[in-house]
Amino acid sequence: MASEEIAEAESVLQSFERRFLAARTLRSFPWQSLEEKLRDSSGPELLLNILQKTVKHPLCVKHPPSVKYVRCFLSELIRKPSGDSVTLSESTAIVSHGTTGLVTWDAALYLAEWAIENPAAFAHRTVLELGSGAGLTGLAICKTCCPSTYVFSDCHSCVLEQLRGNILLNGLSLEPDTTDPERHPGHNAHDTESPRVTVAQLDWDVVTAPELAAFRPDVIIAADVLYCPETVMSLVRVLQRLSACLKDQQAPEAYIAFTVRSPETCWLFTNELGQTGIPWEAVPHHNQKLFPYEEHLDMAILKLIL
Repeated sequence: MASEEIAEAESVLQSFERRFLAARTLRSFPWQSLEEKLRDSSGPELLLNILQKTVKHPLCVKHPPSVKYVRCFLSELIRKPSGDSVTLSESTAIVSHGTTGLVTWDAALYLAEWAIENPAAFAHRTVLELGSGAGLTGLAICKTCCPSTYVFSDCHSCVLEQLRGNILLNGLSLEPDTTDPERHPGHNAHDTESPRVTVAQLDWDVVTAPELAAFRPDVIIAADVLYCPETVMSLVRVLQRLSACLKDQQAPEAYIAFTVRSPETCWLFTNELGQTGIPWEAVPHHNQKLFPYEEHLDMAILKLIL
């Protein structure tokens, strides 16, 4: 790299560092200069240096800025080389309107990272997400992994309302919410590049086998839903119903991501899977960390064959 180019890259880097440490508004960052530098062969190296001087700066590690600020910054930064991003509206409260589904939990970020690194697991397939919450994982998969159909699902009306808004906010079109197999988006071939997207109200304790069969999933995912024994048992029953009602098609895969908060709850989940005859294996940890979450958290993804 010529000395002039090195000086320009260093100037951009210092500008990002100063503005991030001062928590300046995102529009004040030199995004246009960054885009020009990213056209050079040194673009990927510059992005890594920016991460080291901002999110991973020793001051930010010791005194972290707000999660919302970091997420917005990373969303804009990631958008520059790829031309795409995920935008979310979510609650600032962990529990709101009687549900935890209005915020994005760490395992959803972890599963999204794994999906972005392993797009073949979802490409040209029908994906059913259980407990979609704010929708970050599904939106990341829809934008980067080329599924043919994606079904977001949750049971709380406030979560579903926010979820639909987030889907539209990210430029995706919504199909009618239905479990009628003749009208379901997975029934007919889709002839556009964007996936067919639908939102379904799904109560794990009352959903029937025919309703689950109508989704015809090739892949099932869920993130951070193992937070108490009651939800573990409900999830296992849903997976058992899916396994029973999909015997006439190729066995779908399920990826369940979770933060290990209680070893007893994790043991209960794997033990119940064994009792119902659903085999599982741990997915190796992925390489890239795209989203802000506590690195010391013990997170895992289990792959199930229904």
